Amino acid sequence: MPKTTAGHALPVRTPAALIGWMRIIVERLASLKLTLVIIVAFGAGILLSYSGQLDGTWALAVPLALFAANLMAAVATKPVFRRQRALLLFHLGLIAIVLLLAAGRLTYLRGSVEIAEGAAFDGQLTAFEAGPWHWSGLDSVHFSNDGFSIAYAPGMQRDKTRNSIHYVDADGVGQRGEIGDQTPLVLAGYRFYTSPNKGFAPTFVWYPAAGGAPLLGAVHLPSYPIHEYRQAREWQLPGTAVNVWTMLQFDEIILDPKTTSEFRLPNKYQVIVRIGDVRREMQPGEAIDLPEGRMVYDGLRTWMGYTVFYDWTIHWLLAVCVMSVAALGWHFWRKFAARPWNA
Repeated sequence: MPKTTAGHALPVRTPAALIGWMRIIVERLASLKLTLVIIVAFGAGILLSYSGQLDGTWALAVPLALFAANLMAAVATKPVFRRQRALLLFHLGLIAIVLLLAAGRLTYLRGSVEIAEGAAFDGQLTAFEAGPWHWSGLDSVHFSNDGFSIAYAPGMQRDKTRNSIHYVDADGVGQRGEIGDQTPLVLAGYRFYTSPNKGFAPTFVWYPAAGGAPLLGAVHLPSYPIHEYRQAREWQLPGTAVNVWTMLQFDEIILDPKTTSEFRLPNKYQVIVRIGDVRREMQPGEAIDLPEGRMVYDGLRTWMGYTVFYDWTIHWLLAVCVMSVAALGWHFWRKFAARPWNA
């Protein structure tokens, strides 16, 4: 018998005893009372995440993982699952669904980005939220906004957005296409949709006095038409502390609520620029010289806002859901086909 240094006997745990303890743990884990506790925790996690008191990712992922463990323990300990294959397949599918939901919550990304007409996506999002295990692959996504058209019905009812793009596919081959609010561009697992956010973008070329390559940039004015009377924005010249206030001014009606219309650039407009005490109404090609460099107004463009979504579990969830529904259908067919329905 094993002894401690003090000469006292240590209990010996045989394999049978360990198996017994494991069986007890698994049976406790399969308890319906634990299922109820997990469901309550899941509901509480949803409420706390929506109220902002708890991080939504872990508030949902942890109860989902516990629910999957609870289901696996039930499948392992309940003889009914071994006797009925259809029921076993359904519960295995349910376990897979719960695990996929938890994995999707830990690895998802949801964000937005604005891209001017003629500009390319640079891998950076304007705003985003992501799961703690998301590994960004946006650096491998390359596409450009070639312009868009949006028709409006009377009453300012927005029709489909048709956004022309060109992009590089997974094989490195250049492609052209069209996307919209329901038709995404899918690259490296990321789905890019157009959004209701769009507007006008005065474009400038900045020539630094210190030398270096000139920089072409677009100033995204507030979204139109929701901010129709606030078409102005302050921004900063690259590499300087110089603030530039820019406003787009026009009188014509772009989107007429009384008739059909289409989003477009105004035919007659003024771009007003104010830098300190200097105020200028600029035409394409005109420049403002500053000690820090030269700013040239290039012209007026549009910008489009995109919503970005990533969740690698979507297709797997669809496949597992189809399998689970088929298994449940098989189970009930066998159950009710055993005797006539009118018996």
